[in-house]
Amino acid sequence: MGVVARPFVFAWHFLTAIPLSRAYHEPTASELAASMAWYPLIGMMIGGGLALADMALAHLFAPTVVNALLIILLVLVTRGLHQDGLADTLDGLAGGRTPAERLPIMRDPRIGAVGATGLFLSLLLRYAGLMALPQALRLPALLCMPAVGRWAMVTLAWVSPYARAEGGLAAPFLTHLSSLQVLISTAVLSVGLGLAFGVQSAFVVLLCAAALLAPVWAGCRHWFGGITGDTLGATNELIEIVFLLLVPLLLWFL
Repeated sequence: MGVVARPFVFAWHFLTAIPLSRAYHEPTASELAASMAWYPLIGMMIGGGLALADMALAHLFAPTVVNALLIILLVLVTRGLHQDGLADTLDGLAGGRTPAERLPIMRDPRIGAVGATGLFLSLLLRYAGLMALPQALRLPALLCMPAVGRWAMVTLAWVSPYARAEGGLAAPFLTHLSSLQVLISTAVLSVGLGLAFGVQSAFVVLLCAAALLAPVWAGCRHWFGGITGDTLGATNELIEIVFLLLVPLLLWFL
Protein backbone atom coordinates (compact mmCIF):
# COMPACT_ATOMS: atom_id res chain seq x y z
CA MET A 1 0.00 0.00 0.00
CA GLY A 2 2.87 2.34 0.85
CA VAL A 3 4.25 1.90 -2.66
CA VAL A 4 1.22 3.80 -3.97
CA ALA A 5 0.43 5.94 -0.93
CA ARG A 6 3.84 7.57 -0.55
CA PRO A 7 4.09 8.83 -4.17
CA PHE A 8 0.48 10.05 -4.02
CA VAL A 9 1.15 12.01 -0.82
CA PHE A 10 4.33 13.49 -2.26
CA ALA A 11 2.42 14.57 -5.38
CA TRP A 12 -0.32 16.11 -3.23
CA HIS A 13 2.12 18.03 -1.05
CA PHE A 14 4.09 19.31 -4.04
CA LEU A 15 1.07 20.42 -6.06
CA THR A 16 -1.11 21.83 -3.29
CA ALA A 17 -0.76 23.90 -0.13
CA ILE A 18 -3.07 21.58 1.82
CA PRO A 19 -1.30 19.26 4.30
CA LEU A 20 -2.35 15.64 3.94
CA SER A 21 0.00 13.56 6.10
CA ARG A 22 3.08 14.06 8.21
CA ALA A 23 3.95 10.38 8.21
CA TYR A 24 5.64 10.45 4.80
CA HIS A 25 8.77 12.51 4.34
CA GLU A 26 12.21 12.46 2.72
CA PRO A 27 11.15 11.02 -0.65
CA THR A 28 13.68 9.27 -2.83
CA ALA A 29 14.24 10.30 -6.46
CA SER A 30 12.33 7.22 -7.64
CA GLU A 31 9.38 8.10 -5.39
CA LEU A 32 9.34 11.64 -6.72
CA ALA A 33 9.24 10.26 -10.26
CA ALA A 34 6.47 7.83 -9.28
CA SER A 35 4.50 10.73 -7.77
CA MET A 36 4.17 12.29 -11.22
CA ALA A 37 1.93 9.41 -12.30
CA TRP A 38 -0.71 10.83 -9.96
CA TYR A 39 -0.50 14.45 -11.11
CA PRO A 40 -3.71 14.28 -13.21
CA LEU A 41 -5.57 12.67 -10.28
CA ILE A 42 -4.44 15.50 -8.00
CA GLY A 43 -5.53 17.87 -10.76
CA MET A 44 -9.00 16.36 -10.86
CA MET A 45 -9.26 16.64 -7.09
CA ILE A 46 -8.32 20.31 -7.34
CA GLY A 47 -10.85 20.66 -10.15
CA GLY A 48 -13.48 18.96 -8.01
CA GLY A 49 -12.85 21.54 -5.32
CA LEU A 50 -13.25 24.32 -7.87
CA ALA A 51 -16.51 22.80 -9.11
CA LEU A 52 -17.91 22.55 -5.56
CA ALA A 53 -16.83 26.11 -4.83
CA ASP A 54 -18.44 27.25 -8.07
CA MET A 55 -21.79 25.71 -7.14
CA ALA A 56 -21.68 27.20 -3.64
CA LEU A 57 -20.54 30.67 -4.68
CA ALA A 58 -23.12 30.85 -7.49
CA HIS A 59 -25.84 31.16 -4.82
CA LEU A 60 -24.13 34.20 -3.32
CA PHE A 61 -22.47 36.20 -6.06
CA ALA A 62 -22.78 37.25 -9.68
CA PRO A 63 -20.86 35.17 -12.28
CA THR A 64 -18.18 37.85 -12.65
CA VAL A 65 -17.39 37.68 -8.95
CA VAL A 66 -17.58 33.89 -8.85
CA ASN A 67 -15.03 33.52 -11.65
CA ALA A 68 -12.62 35.92 -9.96
CA LEU A 69 -12.95 34.04 -6.68
CA LEU A 70 -12.33 30.70 -8.42
CA ILE A 71 -9.06 32.02 -9.85
CA ILE A 72 -8.02 33.30 -6.42
CA LEU A 73 -8.90 29.93 -4.89
CA LEU A 74 -6.86 28.07 -7.50
CA VAL A 75 -3.82 30.27 -6.89
CA LEU A 76 -4.10 29.84 -3.12
CA VAL A 77 -4.52 26.07 -3.28
CA THR A 78 -1.49 25.67 -5.55
CA ARG A 79 0.62 28.35 -3.78
CA GLY A 80 0.93 30.21 -7.09
CA LEU A 81 3.59 27.67 -8.07
CA HIS A 82 2.75 27.58 -11.76
CA GLN A 83 2.11 31.31 -12.04
CA ASP A 84 5.61 31.86 -10.65
CA GLY A 85 7.00 29.49 -13.27
CA LEU A 86 5.22 31.35 -16.05
CA ALA A 87 6.55 34.74 -14.90
CA ASP A 88 10.11 33.42 -14.54
CA THR A 89 9.99 31.77 -17.96
CA LEU A 90 8.81 34.96 -19.65
CA ASP A 91 11.48 37.01 -17.87
CA GLY A 92 14.11 34.54 -19.05
CA LEU A 93 12.88 34.76 -22.63
CA ALA A 94 12.89 38.55 -22.54
CA GLY A 95 16.19 39.03 -20.77
CA GLY A 96 18.55 36.61 -22.50
CA ARG A 97 19.61 35.70 -26.00
CA THR A 98 20.94 32.20 -25.31
CA PRO A 99 20.00 29.39 -22.91
CA ALA A 100 23.10 30.19 -20.85
CA GLU A 101 21.85 33.76 -20.37
CA ARG A 102 18.18 32.88 -19.83
CA LEU A 103 18.53 30.19 -17.17
CA PRO A 104 20.20 32.44 -14.52
CA ILE A 105 17.55 35.12 -15.09
CA MET A 106 14.83 32.59 -14.38
CA ARG A 107 16.35 31.90 -10.96
CA ASP A 108 16.19 35.56 -9.97
CA PRO A 109 13.42 35.83 -7.32
CA ARG A 110 12.48 39.28 -8.59
CA ILE A 111 9.81 39.57 -11.27
CA GLY A 112 10.47 41.69 -14.33
CA ALA A 113 8.13 43.83 -16.40
CA VAL A 114 7.62 41.14 -19.04
CA GLY A 115 6.95 38.45 -16.44
CA ALA A 116 4.47 40.67 -14.58
CA THR A 117 2.71 41.63 -17.80
CA GLY A 118 2.52 38.03 -18.97
CA LEU A 119 1.18 36.91 -15.60
CA PHE A 120 -1.51 39.59 -15.67
CA LEU A 121 -2.52 38.66 -19.21
CA SER A 122 -2.65 34.96 -18.32
CA LEU A 123 -5.01 35.68 -15.43
CA LEU A 124 -7.09 37.88 -17.71
CA LEU A 125 -7.33 35.12 -20.33
CA ARG A 126 -8.23 32.56 -17.68
CA TYR A 127 -10.99 34.85 -16.43
CA ALA A 128 -12.27 35.37 -19.98
CA GLY A 129 -12.25 31.63 -20.56
CA LEU A 130 -14.31 31.03 -17.42
CA MET A 131 -16.76 33.75 -18.39
CA ALA A 132 -17.22 32.29 -21.86
CA LEU A 133 -17.79 28.69 -20.74
CA PRO A 134 -21.26 27.44 -21.68
CA GLN A 135 -23.17 26.36 -18.60
CA ALA A 136 -23.41 22.79 -19.89
CA LEU A 137 -19.61 22.54 -20.04
CA ARG A 138 -18.84 24.41 -16.83
CA LEU A 139 -18.74 21.47 -14.42
CA PRO A 140 -16.68 19.10 -16.63
CA ALA A 141 -14.33 21.92 -17.68
CA LEU A 142 -13.63 22.98 -14.08
CA LEU A 143 -13.10 19.36 -13.10
CA CYS A 144 -10.68 18.52 -15.92
CA MET A 145 -8.81 21.78 -16.48
CA PRO A 146 -6.22 21.23 -13.70
CA ALA A 147 -5.83 17.57 -14.69
CA VAL A 148 -5.02 18.39 -18.33
CA GLY A 149 -2.40 20.95 -17.27
CA ARG A 150 -0.69 18.53 -14.90
CA TRP A 151 -0.72 15.72 -17.44
CA ALA A 152 1.02 18.10 -19.85
CA MET A 153 3.78 18.68 -17.30
CA VAL A 154 4.36 14.94 -16.88
CA THR A 155 4.41 14.28 -20.62
CA LEU A 156 6.70 17.21 -21.40
CA ALA A 157 9.07 16.15 -18.62
CA TRP A 158 9.27 12.64 -20.10
CA VAL A 159 10.16 13.72 -23.63
CA SER A 160 12.56 16.54 -22.71
CA PRO A 161 16.07 16.76 -21.26
CA TYR A 162 16.69 18.75 -18.12
CA ALA A 163 18.21 22.11 -18.97
CA ARG A 164 20.35 22.77 -15.89
CA ALA A 165 23.57 20.76 -15.71
CA GLU A 166 23.98 21.71 -12.03
CA GLY A 167 20.53 20.40 -11.11
CA GLY A 168 17.50 22.19 -9.71
CA LEU A 169 14.05 21.77 -8.18
CA ALA A 170 12.72 19.57 -10.98
CA ALA A 171 15.81 17.39 -11.39
CA PRO A 172 14.93 14.79 -8.69
CA PHE A 173 11.48 14.33 -10.25
CA LEU A 174 12.89 13.62 -13.69
CA THR A 175 15.81 11.36 -12.83
CA HIS A 176 13.73 8.18 -12.77
CA LEU A 177 10.64 9.27 -14.70
CA SER A 178 9.65 6.40 -16.98
CA SER A 179 7.09 5.50 -19.59
CA LEU A 180 5.11 3.63 -16.93
CA GLN A 181 4.45 6.81 -14.96
CA VAL A 182 3.45 8.60 -18.17
CA LEU A 183 1.09 5.75 -19.13
CA ILE A 184 -0.56 5.82 -15.70
CA SER A 185 -0.86 9.60 -15.91
CA THR A 186 -2.43 9.37 -19.37
CA ALA A 187 -4.80 6.60 -18.30
CA VAL A 188 -6.00 8.59 -15.28
CA LEU A 189 -6.59 11.67 -17.42
CA SER A 190 -8.34 9.64 -20.13
CA VAL A 191 -10.75 8.14 -17.63
CA GLY A 192 -11.48 11.54 -16.14
CA LEU A 193 -12.06 13.16 -19.52
CA GLY A 194 -14.19 10.23 -20.65
CA LEU A 195 -16.45 10.44 -17.62
CA ALA A 196 -16.72 14.22 -17.87
CA PHE A 197 -17.12 14.72 -21.63
CA GLY A 198 -17.74 11.30 -23.15
CA VAL A 199 -15.28 9.01 -24.92
CA GLN A 200 -15.24 10.74 -28.31
CA SER A 201 -14.82 14.22 -26.86
CA ALA A 202 -12.17 12.97 -24.43
CA PHE A 203 -10.15 11.60 -27.34
CA VAL A 204 -10.34 14.95 -29.17
CA VAL A 205 -9.28 16.93 -26.09
CA LEU A 206 -6.37 14.59 -25.38
CA LEU A 207 -5.24 14.64 -29.01
CA CYS A 208 -5.31 18.45 -29.13
CA ALA A 209 -3.41 18.72 -25.84
CA ALA A 210 -0.73 16.38 -27.17
CA ALA A 211 -0.51 18.38 -30.41
CA LEU A 212 -0.07 21.61 -28.47
CA LEU A 213 2.80 20.08 -26.52
CA ALA A 214 4.85 19.65 -29.71
CA PRO A 215 5.62 23.38 -30.19
CA VAL A 216 6.07 23.78 -26.42
CA TRP A 217 8.66 20.99 -26.47
CA ALA A 218 10.43 22.56 -29.45
CA GLY A 219 10.43 25.98 -27.78
CA CYS A 220 11.90 24.62 -24.55
CA ARG A 221 14.69 22.84 -26.45
CA HIS A 222 15.48 25.91 -28.55
CA TRP A 223 15.19 28.67 -25.94
CA PHE A 224 16.40 26.90 -22.80
CA GLY A 225 18.16 23.73 -23.91
CA GLY A 226 15.48 21.63 -22.23
CA ILE A 227 13.02 21.98 -19.39
CA THR A 228 13.18 23.38 -15.87
CA GLY A 229 10.67 23.55 -13.05
CA ASP A 230 9.74 27.02 -14.30
CA THR A 231 9.03 25.89 -17.86
CA LEU A 232 6.92 23.02 -16.56
CA GLY A 233 4.89 25.48 -14.50
CA ALA A 234 4.52 27.74 -17.52
CA THR A 235 3.37 24.74 -19.56
CA ASN A 236 0.68 23.97 -17.01
CA GLU A 237 -0.60 27.55 -17.22
CA LEU A 238 -0.56 27.58 -21.02
CA ILE A 239 -2.36 24.26 -21.40
CA GLU A 240 -5.02 25.10 -18.79
CA ILE A 241 -5.80 28.45 -20.40
CA VAL A 242 -5.91 27.07 -23.94
CA PHE A 243 -8.14 24.26 -22.67
CA LEU A 244 -10.60 26.77 -21.23
CA LEU A 245 -10.60 28.88 -24.38
CA LEU A 246 -10.84 26.09 -26.94
CA VAL A 247 -12.82 23.27 -25.34
CA PRO A 248 -16.21 24.87 -26.16
CA LEU A 249 -15.09 25.29 -29.78
CA LEU A 250 -13.69 21.78 -30.07
CA LEU A 251 -16.74 20.12 -28.61
CA TRP A 252 -19.10 22.28 -30.67
CA PHE A 253 -18.00 20.37 -33.80
CA LEU A 254 -18.75 16.95 -32.27
